[in-house]
Amino acid sequence: MMTAEDVVMVIKKPHFTVKLHNTTLEVDLKEGVKKELEDVLETKPVLRESLGILFQTIIPLDVRLKDIGSVSMNKKGHVRVEIPLRRDIIIPLKPNESKRLVEKMNELIPIEKERAIRELQESEKARKALELQFSKAQAEARRERMRAS
Repeated sequence: MMTAEDVVMVIKKPHFTVKLHNTTLEVDLKEGVKKELEDVLETKPVLRESLGILFQTIIPLDVRLKDIGSVSMNKKGHVRVEIPLRRDIIIPLKPNESKRLVEKMNELIPIEKERAIRELQESEKARKALELQFSKAQAEARRERMRAS
């Protein structure tokens, strides 16, 4: 769960807000733009069918930092977020804003990926310990049944 305390950076633009959290990049459209897009999709059934899934997955956009492959600035000075198995996300910011966001994300992404790997390793270790306990309990139950018969 994201809290106000874990917000690292906020960039407000006329039509959207970018919030960088310790673990997530959040891009939210402002209500007016979001409402306009919803209205367009509702009045054009063909667009709704073809863009509905895209609309649901991108607006609003929350991307876990551990899922980001890379982040950089493109030729126009906008932020380019590469997410494996998804289309790249382009965030149209001013070059100085893009530079700050890219630098901070490149600092946080490795930390978050390392944390995710540690959690996965700890989870695997706990799973193996539980499996060992379970197999010992099964063996003990078998021995008890053998003694009882």
